[in-house]
Amino acid sequence: MGFFDFFSKEKKEKLDQGLTKTKESLFSKITKAVVGKDKVDEEVLDELEEILIGADVGIQTTVKIIKAIEERVAKDKYLGASELDIILKEEVEKLLLTKDKAGTGALELLPGTAPYVIMVVGVNGVGKTTTIGKLASQFHRMDKKVVLGAADTFRAAAVEQLKLWGARTGVPVIEHGMNTDPASVAFDAVKKAKEIGADVVIIDTAGRLHNKVGLMNELTKIKRVIQKFIPEAPHEVLLVLDGSTGQNALTQAQEFSKATDITALAITKLDGTAKGGVVIGISDQLSVPVKYIGVGEKIDDLQLFNTKEFVDSLFSREKK
Repeated sequence: MGFFDFFSKEKKEKLDQGLTKTKESLFSKITKAVVGKDKVDEEVLDELEEILIGADVGIQTTVKIIKAIEERVAKDKYLGASELDIILKEEVEKLLLTKDKAGTGALELLPGTAPYVIMVVGVNGVGKTTTIGKLASQFHRMDKKVVLGAADTFRAAAVEQLKLWGARTGVPVIEHGMNTDPASVAFDAVKKAKEIGADVVIIDTAGRLHNKVGLMNELTKIKRVIQKFIPEAPHEVLLVLDGSTGQNALTQAQEFSKATDITALAITKLDGTAKGGVVIGISDQLSVPVKYIGVGEKIDDLQLFNTKEFVDSLFSREKK
């Protein structure tokens, strides 16, 4: 079963608040595009294309969405402009569900996989270490035994930050200090997790992108030493991205996907930005499901991504 319950009322309200700027930007522009129109015509679709690209959905993903709407217009012969919200919502939901058919983003602890190994990657400054700390705290509160591995040994701040999260949540942190071998840290973290019967081990990794070959070799080495204990590990390679950077986040995602096999995405800092459409584009372009989104600073503001809840919130026009 999944580690977390799905959206409580409080979490849903937080999600709505976190997407406010994106929604306001999206709907104000869509409203202008359809004003005075009684049907979805070529002019409306051209404007919608510009709107989606402006919302950082991305060109390729936008083209897919527009094509799907065009096919519906051709099939139904007539679609009222007032229906555009509904059509767009349905097409976005379908697109996201092709990446995660369950639509819940839940991590699954399969029989015989303990400890469940999550390797976390991402460039410096995206909230990677904070995301790990929040995950550890949430797991710990669900009575899961967690071990953290501070394998981002090129930044003293990353090691110290992870140690602070460990102390705050009562979770052991395996660290060898700065400028030590990251793979050795990962090895000891998984070893410790096996020894204490931990449910989950989360391994932080370096966020350097200036040397792709070095990054690839480093991540490959970490995987190799983990597999000495658990051949099928890591069970998840979670890429953390800063949603507020829009298309730069997509570029980072593409670069990391060249260095390692990304299996899941965590997109942070969606609150306070109008670039929430990047969630759709990144998931589509990488063909990787979004499993977590960050909509605030608090521990519980790192939420399990639920496709239906996200799309419902994105296309809701309630005034806050």
